[in-house]
Amino acid sequence: MSQSSALKSALITAAQSQTMRPATGGRMGFVSREGAAPMGSTGHVLKDNIVKMPKGTKFHCNWVAGGRALHANAKADGSKYRIGVIGGGPSGSAAAEVFAKDKNLETFIFERKMDNIKPCGGAIPLCMVDEFDLPESVIDRKVRRMKMISPSNRVVDVGRTLKPGEYIGMTRREILDGFLRNRSVDLGAVPINGLVTKIDTPAVGSSEPYIVHYQDYGDKSAGGAGTPKTMEFDVLIGADGANSRVAKAIDAGEYNYAIAFQERIAINDEQMKYYEELAEMYVGDDVSPDFYAWVFPKYDHVGVGTGTVINRPDIPKYQKAIRERCKERIEGGKIIKVEAHPIPEHPRPRRVQGRAALVGDAAGYVTKCSGEGIYFAAKSGRMAAEAIVKLMQEGSRLPTQQEIEDTYIADYDKKYQATYVVLDLLQKVFYSSNAAREAFVEMCDSDYVQKVTFDSYLYKTVQGGNPVDDIKLLFNTLGSIFRAQATTPKDREFSNPVESLKRL
Repeated sequence: MSQSSALKSALITAAQSQTMRPATGGRMGFVSREGAAPMGSTGHVLKDNIVKMPKGTKFHCNWVAGGRALHANAKADGSKYRIGVIGGGPSGSAAAEVFAKDKNLETFIFERKMDNIKPCGGAIPLCMVDEFDLPESVIDRKVRRMKMISPSNRVVDVGRTLKPGEYIGMTRREILDGFLRNRSVDLGAVPINGLVTKIDTPAVGSSEPYIVHYQDYGDKSAGGAGTPKTMEFDVLIGADGANSRVAKAIDAGEYNYAIAFQERIAINDEQMKYYEELAEMYVGDDVSPDFYAWVFPKYDHVGVGTGTVINRPDIPKYQKAIRERCKERIEGGKIIKVEAHPIPEHPRPRRVQGRAALVGDAAGYVTKCSGEGIYFAAKSGRMAAEAIVKLMQEGSRLPTQQEIEDTYIADYDKKYQATYVVLDLLQKVFYSSNAAREAFVEMCDSDYVQKVTFDSYLYKTVQGGNPVDDIKLLFNTLGSIFRAQATTPKDREFSNPVESLKRL
């Protein structure tokens, strides 16, 4: 397949995903009522039994659900409340892990494609490795150096302020997601391989369950097409990405989005040695009018990609430009996979409705400027689950919408709102023109800027700086912008008045 054909094919796939199906993990429901069709990938009702599949099966998660006879609600008869986690990425897996630890609850985690490879740069901060107890095996590369490349191809080396042992972890999502999901399953969460197609929500204030309709792809009797099934849940966690079916079901509102596009390119050993601990970030209106392009090292290849919000139809042109700018270091490389995916630009207007809560991309937790979402996805999933488990008091009661908002939402916003505001401001200032991008790269040559930036990223807190240094930085930045405006060519004009209004 030619590069242009591959680009077109990936774009068509991404566009279809926005209108035809949910993102990673499409919504899956809960177990069938007694007497209904058997659930789970085995196709057999094995009361309160989970079947472990042999290693080497095609699914990343080597477990499938046995059938369970469950009652409509947790009542005095001793039956348990049921939690449905829709989506098996970092946010859903982190949530399912917390719920699974509470043996007073029945936890199910749903994923449309167990070996899903999500288009993603794959960078994670150092704090995530410790917080989520990640093993070395999920980290392909430890990036300790970065090169920032300006529109005029000025190169600034970044990373000289890192301490020994500090790094940015580079992962492949199929490895990271699989590890987190498997861990939740080992703790007791039941995995369902299926695609949610519809969710019936209970009346506001009702204790009735959510009814989730889905296609069970684990049912081999359907020949891969999936068997229509329904399940019931008392609590739903929407961890199903930018195209969240849970968000649509609870009328969570729309958000603007970017298209992230990436090619995985296999290069020779000598070329990979150059990228052993190095990542590259390119800015310029040739590679994106409002974001950056990247070359990120993976285990045995590099991810080369870009993204944009304001001019999504021209993403093939921007991808061609980033390949051109880094061609000397990937020359002769073979494109082994082409990926495209929508990325939310801001939180949804509503993140909780009734007993359904959104986390990760479904909630809109991706930062501006850096485009980071993995850590915030996992963190939001964990925080939502911890709050709800506490509210349910060892499985003895259901939480209310107000209680979830007063705990999970309030705590998350208090902890991270400042980070989102600062990065949003930085993107508006430094990604708005080539002159601003030149100033941004020049600013990154400062040890002070590097230290504050890396500390903020690695440990996920907005670092307070030295007021004197902050004032110096302000004047230096303004000077850089004025100089760049006099010497840098203006951005290319484009028009996208209709498509740019599209929302998810």
